[in-house]
Amino acid sequence: MAISAKKGHLDRIKSHGEQTYPNECCGFLLGSNEGGINILAEVHPAENEREDSRHNRYLITPDQYRRADSYAREQGLGIIGYYHSHPDHPAAPSGYDLDHSCWPGESYIIVSIERGKAAALNSFTKPDYARFEQEDIIIED
Repeated sequence: MAISAKKGHLDRIKSHGEQTYPNECCGFLLGSNEGGINILAEVHPAENEREDSRHNRYLITPDQYRRADSYAREQGLGIIGYYHSHPDHPAAPSGYDLDHSCWPGESYIIVSIERGKAAALNSFTKPDYARFEQEDIIIED
């Protein structure tokens, strides 16, 4: 699996993470899947609705999901994954992420925010519900 994205999309995710630091940011990845590659067309930020532990957890509510899904459909797109930040932690999924994240086949972008500045950004996918695999990020012009 891989995700194809414009540099501007990745910059928007990084910027969102910097803006919400020291808390986690989160949002939706909107696009389509073509031949096993998720094609990112739009980054759709969401508000972290978590009431506690926002520095190391995020919550996307069912209502936020419905609104994002409706918007995506209006644009002829689908939800192809999610993104969030890891403030002062690596851009790698945690055990909590494994239990509370995307469906198999979706992309899951994590950006590390170190002392308020975006650092590493990686994308992962689940081949099944038991594990993540890192996926390639194809950066388009």
